[in-house]
Amino acid sequence: MNAAPGTDSSASRTYAIRTYGCQMNVHDSERLSGLLEQAGYRRSADQSGREADLVVFNTCAVRENADNRLYGNLSQLAPVKTARPGMQIAVGGCLAQKDQSAVLQKAPWVDVVFGTHNLASLPVLLERARHNGQAQVEILDALANFPSDLPSRRDSAFSAWVSISVGCDNSCTFCIVPSLRGKETDRRPGDVLAEIEALVADGVTEITLLGQNVNSYGRSFGDALAFGKLLRACGRIEGLDRVRFTSPHPRDFTDDVIAAMAETPNVCPQLHMPMQSGSDAVLRSMRRSYRQARYLDIIDRVRAAMPHAAITTDIIVGFPGETEADFDQTLEAVRRARFASAFTFQYSPRPGTPAATMADQVPKAVVQQRYDRLIELQEEISWQQNKQLIGAEVDVLVSAAQGKKDAANLRISGRARDGRLVHVATGDLPVAAGDVVSARVTYAAPHHLVADGGISAHRPWRGASGQTTPAAKQAPRPLLSIGRRPA
Repeated sequence: MNAAPGTDSSASRTYAIRTYGCQMNVHDSERLSGLLEQAGYRRSADQSGREADLVVFNTCAVRENADNRLYGNLSQLAPVKTARPGMQIAVGGCLAQKDQSAVLQKAPWVDVVFGTHNLASLPVLLERARHNGQAQVEILDALANFPSDLPSRRDSAFSAWVSISVGCDNSCTFCIVPSLRGKETDRRPGDVLAEIEALVADGVTEITLLGQNVNSYGRSFGDALAFGKLLRACGRIEGLDRVRFTSPHPRDFTDDVIAAMAETPNVCPQLHMPMQSGSDAVLRSMRRSYRQARYLDIIDRVRAAMPHAAITTDIIVGFPGETEADFDQTLEAVRRARFASAFTFQYSPRPGTPAATMADQVPKAVVQQRYDRLIELQEEISWQQNKQLIGAEVDVLVSAAQGKKDAANLRISGRARDGRLVHVATGDLPVAAGDVVSARVTYAAPHHLVADGGISAHRPWRGASGQTTPAAKQAPRPLLSIGRRPA
């Protein structure tokens, strides 16, 4: 069932990584790619996994369909693995941390199972599985290394994730993340800034600071104002054009952070702050330590300092005990907040969380009906907000991926400074990924803008000269580690 003993070493073997879940998982997958390439693997041209010698699933455990997707994909690969002796499959991430040995019970053809705390173990575990001819499971209870201490193969040469903390100290009743990623541990500011400076020297112009709760950054080393200071320090890094961050918690959102956002030119006018519900009763049941008034007050203060900021959020529909009156409060909060967009989710019980055993689970049909109403309202608000931008000039950082119709319409795609997706007509102007173009918005839809009036300014990516590959590699740097690396 597993790889046969005597299989050749990792040299010249190809790999594919399939990532589910949040930005933290995307960041971790880039580190896994760096580790594998350092060990001699090559990235497969086919990332579906059917042609690769190694397929790694970096999993999420936040919603129920994550389990179904993983085991469905593993089942599809079972006959492929049988037909290709020596092929290996590894499962890591939050679902692996949660289920541990259950992964092998459901999919015994998997070779390696590893958790969120021991990414660096993957190459060793793969080699051990090949040598021993049996599956290897290693799930650590505590973090061994900050992911940012590991080598990286970034998906973008001009945009990068930078982890400032791992873990979470909150105890939301719907969330399993704290039990999977542990208590919050912060990197020292000097280590974070050293990584950013190294990335900028490598051609990166945009970074996104990552943490389960970025604005509680500094708790580990006793500085309650550390996040605002970090944003201002990012503003002093020459060549760093855009700074984003995700995600803050309303409980810890303070005025010094708002001031740092407004007063630091390269910090983007964008805020993603999960609301989860607009009902005080539901927020209390979720164990979210704020209420609707507190949340909306933060938005008012952000807009007072940055009138054109795009504010986005997360909302859960159908939390246990949610009544029609509770849901009406969520709709009212959405109307008052006027989010640029919202990530909306239907509640699904996660084993191991307090909410999974709560009484008054909301029937699926009711959840679906409320979800549809929320989507309709938010789409209307998003469209209204986007239509107000028609005629405005936006600076767009061109992404590597095009929209479905971009080639036919001679357009490129990218993000404005506020995070909105913009499709820009280029005409005959040669524009490449990483470039920044300025153009005037001519059309608005709920989820994107179009600028077909021509480009008024074009700034080529400064790192393009001498760049030989579309995805940059970052060697390991002497940043902060926790404990010893795996042997």
